[in-house]
Amino acid sequence: MKKMILSLMALTCLTASAQFGAPRQNPTVSSVTENVTEDFKPASSNQDSKQYPMVNSQRMVRAQISAPNATSVGLDIAGKIYQMTKDANGVWTGTSEPQDEGFHYYQLNIDGASVPDPGSLYYYGASRWGSGIEIPSADQDFWQVKNVPQGSMSEVFYWSTYTEKMRRCHVYLPAEYFTNPTKKFPVLYLQHGMGENEYGWAEQGHTAQILDNLIAEGKAVPCIIVMDNGLNTSRPGEQGGFGGFGGPRPQGAPGAAPQGQRPQGAPQGMPQGQRPQGAPGQGGQRRGGFGGFGGFSEGFKNVLFNDIIPMVEKNYRVIADAQHRAYAGLSMGGMQAREITLANPEKFAYVGSFSSGAWSVDQVKNSEGFAKNVKLLFMSGGGKENMGCVEAAKNIKEQLGMNAVGYESPGTAHEWHTWRRSLYQFAQLIFK
Repeated sequence: MKKMILSLMALTCLTASAQFGAPRQNPTVSSVTENVTEDFKPASSNQDSKQYPMVNSQRMVRAQISAPNATSVGLDIAGKIYQMTKDANGVWTGTSEPQDEGFHYYQLNIDGASVPDPGSLYYYGASRWGSGIEIPSADQDFWQVKNVPQGSMSEVFYWSTYTEKMRRCHVYLPAEYFTNPTKKFPVLYLQHGMGENEYGWAEQGHTAQILDNLIAEGKAVPCIIVMDNGLNTSRPGEQGGFGGFGGPRPQGAPGAAPQGQRPQGAPQGMPQGQRPQGAPGQGGQRRGGFGGFGGFSEGFKNVLFNDIIPMVEKNYRVIADAQHRAYAGLSMGGMQAREITLANPEKFAYVGSFSSGAWSVDQVKNSEGFAKNVKLLFMSGGGKENMGCVEAAKNIKEQLGMNAVGYESPGTAHEWHTWRRSLYQFAQLIFK
């Protein structure tokens, strides 16, 4: 048990530094110039018509920016800064070493200032809006937009009685929600990691595309998915900290555009991708933050039970019982899932923990009613994270007799492709 706690503390620190934007001393290295295959293509995560950044078949990233007055420019990605070189026209170009497949945050370093790349779309990660790049993967087909019935992804604003502020979440509705107007649906509450917000699963995670495709293939039960902010849970008078709405979406940020048109008669009060100008921001999490895993879970638990679930069950056609309710999260969100569901095993029948450490037999056994009430405990991690989720799930299944499933994402680390794959696997197991 002591080893488990230490591992989770280490994971929290790694997550905080890698995603939350803690100061880093990344080493500066030379741009790669040898053994480079010159088949670079614009990244799929670029803004329209932007040629850079590019990715080649070796998964190398090439960035370029015009900065004629700069004296030093670097490509900062995956823990290294690759020194770029300037041509006669003041255009800087640099190439990285091969990157892991999947999605990565990155930035440019210009004369010591870290700035977004104007060529990429902007994503909220590392506690800021900044650049991200998609490195093609062999299995990326499962999250591509396809010619299948399209659900919708909406931004939804609601009043929180707990924080006494307006909050925002994203809500995915399957296509059948609109074509079958009398049917009620189960709900998955899906949470982001440290330094990210409610945009993470909607944008970087490609949740709508994953579910649309799985449902069309008959592999997943149509369900509603709610993605909220797990950090902005401070109450009036409490110290703020981890920034609220994340600020207005910068130019080039991906919009929460609807996945298909909402048919006539769809529920009201659900703006699809349109953030009102001047939408209020809100700051901070509960005081105590990292003062124990319960510290940063307690505030979100109160928002979840007092505000989010009641709002969803009031405004949407849902099957409002624990047997049709699931909860999953990645990294910090998975730790919150662990704390909240172990303490409230009667609330959710399906629980998912992605890149949040392996659960122990004792944790499950010491939560009265968890093994009995929960139909599925799913835990996963990247192959490079070495979390031991497969073995941990096997132990829980053998010793406690509950349905526990472990999954390891091949060749990935603490990154979005691990979590996309995790959702892809998890979604096929719930509500069945």
